[in-house]
Amino acid sequence: MKKDQLMLDRLADAAREGKISRRSFMNYSMAAGMTASAATGLWGTHAKAEPKRGGTYRVGQHDGNSSDTLDPGLLQSNFEISLVHTIRSFLTMINADGTLGPDLAMEWSATPDAKEWTFVLNPNATFHSGPKVTANDVIASMNHHRGDDTTSAAKALLTSVEEIRDNGDHSVTFVMSGPNADLPWLLTDYHLPICPANEDGTINWQSGDGSGPYRVLELDFGVGATFERFEDWHGEGAYFDALEFQVINDPNARQTALITGDVDAASLLENRTLALLERNPDIEVDNVASGQAITMPMHCDTAPFDNLDVRMALKLAIDREDIVEKITYGAATVGNDFHHSPAMPYFPEDIPQREYDPEQAGALWRKAGMEGQTVTLSTAESITTGAVDAAILYSEHAREAGINIRVQREPNDGYWADVWLVKPWCMVTWGARPTPDVMYTLAYKSDAAWNESRWQNDRFNELLLQGKGELDDVKRAEIYAEMGRISRDDGGTVIPYFPNFVYGRRKHTRRGEHLSPAWQMDGYRHASRWWFDT
Repeated sequence: MKKDQLMLDRLADAAREGKISRRSFMNYSMAAGMTASAATGLWGTHAKAEPKRGGTYRVGQHDGNSSDTLDPGLLQSNFEISLVHTIRSFLTMINADGTLGPDLAMEWSATPDAKEWTFVLNPNATFHSGPKVTANDVIASMNHHRGDDTTSAAKALLTSVEEIRDNGDHSVTFVMSGPNADLPWLLTDYHLPICPANEDGTINWQSGDGSGPYRVLELDFGVGATFERFEDWHGEGAYFDALEFQVINDPNARQTALITGDVDAASLLENRTLALLERNPDIEVDNVASGQAITMPMHCDTAPFDNLDVRMALKLAIDREDIVEKITYGAATVGNDFHHSPAMPYFPEDIPQREYDPEQAGALWRKAGMEGQTVTLSTAESITTGAVDAAILYSEHAREAGINIRVQREPNDGYWADVWLVKPWCMVTWGARPTPDVMYTLAYKSDAAWNESRWQNDRFNELLLQGKGELDDVKRAEIYAEMGRISRDDGGTVIPYFPNFVYGRRKHTRRGEHLSPAWQMDGYRHASRWWFDT
């Protein structure tokens, strides 16, 4: 009886926190001995209240830099990604439950061959400056990432787009050079918000104008920003009256701000202190399995990483299970050196997990003539919680193979501009992408702006094109499985693990039943989806 009461108490707490669905609540309550009518009454008493409007929401945000920008094509840092989801809108969005949903586009459809996609725009969508969002704004915003002169990192995502047509009925049609079954998912990429069009066909990104849930009032990159609710937003939510984003790159300072109540929520908590935080009655910790990844790309066109034996030696010289246990405290999934996480569709279960093998790693290292030489791995604490410690632990693993890895701790500020894509071996965090096609197109395609390992493989690129046009799910899965094997065995990227999103809220800061696996902080849509209960 005492055990059943304990279960009911926990169910009541879960209902109040919005952590359990009504169906699950009813099932567990009746399993504890309650009648259906009694369980219904208990649900009505304890179920999470409806969202309330009001208050100023204060956030401690990691990974903010003085070099950050409002140019959608150049966004990189977590602060920028959180910012763009707060002030701007996209054609589509990833819902909290991981499904695809509408944003500026109310509906979309494709021709049978998936070569043309039509998106019907919401007629109520309005920019903060007053004008309605039009097809012309959509076309200009997409063209910002197209053409030979663009500097956008999203150029590779749109290379198959031949034309974007204004249909004259508040809809646009993307005409593709080949089929692309993933286009509606692709358009959720954080580089692709819709900005106001200028008369010359460019976009006005400099002002920060957008059609998102909040309008920016003050913005100081590397420091923070303030916002007010945009009352004419076309979406649902935006419960807070105002927002304050504070850049707090130091993990200890960020966590202290949450504990003391200086912020209402904080991104990227330290895993090693999770047990302590979870015992704090004033704090809720959200630990969300995701497809984000930690990568260690080697420039395949730069010695010694242009040698496959060197790359394979470094892949075999890391004990992934040890890092997951000691650095993430279990809040991660081991990687397998291909950027296709179990959170993505078409995950190839049959690819063998790469194991730690210092003996084979050492043999390959010596075969490559690397005995006695040292390679440098650059990292920074802002990359992910425990990033520097993970790199140091990796170097200890490699030492068992006779491989010397020098860990270079880089400054947090400017890491994305001065280290990533610049230094020949570094540590990177990637946010979750919705499909393998999006991930491979962004970071592994031969001509991608973010081909972080500078890897070239003709067969991989051939399969990438085939996958875009394959509408049969079984055949598509086979294509991505082969791509995974190629990148695992030939590519230049060590992938130690896929970390969970771990962030925290003060008890009065509420959220819905689901949390998006797309990015930190509910897919970085926390500002529009969360609310205060007091």
